[in-house]
Amino acid sequence: MDNLGYMERAELDLLHTYNRYGIVLEKGRDVYLFDTNGKKYLDFAAGIAVCALGYGNEEYKAALKTQVDMLLHTSNLYYNPPIIKAAELIKKASGMDRVFFTNSGAEAIEGAIKAAKKYAYTRDGHAGHEMIAMKGSFHGRTLGALSVTGNKHYQEPFEPLLPGIRFAEFNNLDSVKAQVSEKTCAVIMETIQGEGGIYPATKEFIEGVAELCKERDILLILDEIQCGMGRTGKMFAWQNYNIKPDIMTAAKALGCGVPVGAFLLTERVAQKSLIPGDHGTTYGGNPFAGTAVSAVFEIMERDKITSHVQKIADYLWDRLDELKDKHGCIIAHRGMGLMQGLQLSPAVPVGEISKKALEKGLILITAGTDVLRFVPPLIIEEEHVDRMFAIMDGILLYG
Repeated sequence: MDNLGYMERAELDLLHTYNRYGIVLEKGRDVYLFDTNGKKYLDFAAGIAVCALGYGNEEYKAALKTQVDMLLHTSNLYYNPPIIKAAELIKKASGMDRVFFTNSGAEAIEGAIKAAKKYAYTRDGHAGHEMIAMKGSFHGRTLGALSVTGNKHYQEPFEPLLPGIRFAEFNNLDSVKAQVSEKTCAVIMETIQGEGGIYPATKEFIEGVAELCKERDILLILDEIQCGMGRTGKMFAWQNYNIKPDIMTAAKALGCGVPVGAFLLTERVAQKSLIPGDHGTTYGGNPFAGTAVSAVFEIMERDKITSHVQKIADYLWDRLDELKDKHGCIIAHRGMGLMQGLQLSPAVPVGEISKKALEKGLILITAGTDVLRFVPPLIIEEEHVDRMFAIMDGILLYG
């Protein structure tokens, strides 16, 4: 069956919650994807920053195949070796103390919200606490995650959402301070806003928020779902700053394609937070997911992926800057590591540019309403950046 046949079948059966691109992807190799017609695409989206190791890594595949033959699921009523190993590795990489594995990023956010609320409840002996979130943020589409997502477009059809959420301006410390009250139990934000347009936290802002939280016994929750797992040249983006969160979330590249997420806590927070009966998951932390997580961390450490990201990210930055200098329709370039964005003028719809890139064999996605997002597999090389540059240069030059 060709691309068109698959798409026609999908539209008959799948709930139409995505406006999908007009291709059907069948297989991948290294940093390339192939559709059912055999067309080859250079991937600069990585499944929305998921496939950090690219496609077809033999060690990763072998680990999963071995675990399939042993055990897939037990429930969390029992221990299993793979998730214990995965917990040790993510703790080592993050410096956090306790971890709860989930099935997705949105579930990790839900758990982080509950953990913060329970911490405040244990500390104060009552409920009714508030949280501060950021305008322009995106934390997921479940009701709790939507409640802390600073975009009314996503929220309005599903209101009322969680009460007690106040929104401040990202990278504006005074705005955060203005929202603090005696009820505030946590500040939640992405270390780098992704869907909102690729905005890294400034050093002054994130370190100022961390100090404010420390002074007031307010928990700092950092969402590392998209920007974590080596994408910035550190294993987690907050490690580029002189801070440490009280709670952090991870997902996407944590499993490099196997659905898995996590929220992590410091010991101080864990001791006053969730206890048996407060939270749970049937699938979260099963042996298959644990094997994926462990394989990802082991491969990243052995292959020095973060060091590679630091080098190749500089090259990507320089080449995207070349595009910006050459094409007047690009009005801004921002980001960190291999999470970068080009903001286009309103006269040039980013959706049309990404479609034209797809026609030329380049997979790109957008962020916000006017940003082209560059979040390739972390294993890309200069030759791949050059190929991307050539395609984008032609599109922007000739339309």
